[in-house]
Amino acid sequence: MKKTIITCAVTGNIVTREHHPKLPVTPEEIAVAAIDAARAGAAIVHIHVRDPESGKPSMRVDLYRQVFERIRNSSDVIVNLTTGEGGRFTPSDDDPRVAAEGTTLTTPERRVAHVVELRPEICSLDFNTMVSGRNVVINTPRNVRLMAEAIVSAGVKAELEVFDSGHIHMAKDLIAEGVLPGPHLFQIVTGVKYGAASTPQTIMYLQSLLPADCEWTAFGLGRMEFPIAAQAFLLGGHVRVGFEDNVFIRKGELARDNAQLVEKAVRLLRELGGEPASSNEAREILGLKT
Repeated sequence: MKKTIITCAVTGNIVTREHHPKLPVTPEEIAVAAIDAARAGAAIVHIHVRDPESGKPSMRVDLYRQVFERIRNSSDVIVNLTTGEGGRFTPSDDDPRVAAEGTTLTTPERRVAHVVELRPEICSLDFNTMVSGRNVVINTPRNVRLMAEAIVSAGVKAELEVFDSGHIHMAKDLIAEGVLPGPHLFQIVTGVKYGAASTPQTIMYLQSLLPADCEWTAFGLGRMEFPIAAQAFLLGGHVRVGFEDNVFIRKGELARDNAQLVEKAVRLLRELGGEPASSNEAREILGLKT
């Protein structure tokens, strides 16, 4: 049995310190959380950045650089930078064509600027156009294609983020067109309201649509984080945990930190007969340069 890659998504763009008082926000806090997660057994860390003053999601390249360099100087963990920021549109009540507060929608070029400059080993690439709270996340085929081309030109592997079956079909079209060269890595996202549900049936169906030779991960939001981790492992996939998706270690008890969630994922894998991959083993599994 091949080893299982654990990804830790340490911050995200929705969770706040009202949800968890120790949510990493500053570049130093995010980097420390990532390094601690790696020590606990994560082979990949998924990174969003926040404005250090407001705590709100940010696209500032300098903040990504600070986090990226701090991690690189202290760990060999694989860094996966998000490109999800900049895709939200909130329509005004009076005129839905006009953007309201909360809109971040911007150009594909700006959304991948930090990836092109910093060249991490992996970055996310969202295929979802869907309702998210009072926002609509917009990832048109044209914009996804432009982002994919910039990511590939920078020598970065795209982790293909899919939230429902249609997103897999779009990704497979780009693969067929040669826009996204292999080997491919898919991330199945479940638990977002009006997206794919966090159920075994959902994971089995979406996994059945994936290219036969790809690697894939799945995760569930909130209380479904660890049930979906187990389901993904049993179907031959990899797993993801972290404060971006869930801040509880068990019902009613906040996790100490991201590392504690990784520690639980390691125990879960081993109880099921698996073994977590090291960062270098993950690089071999994913076809990254070691």
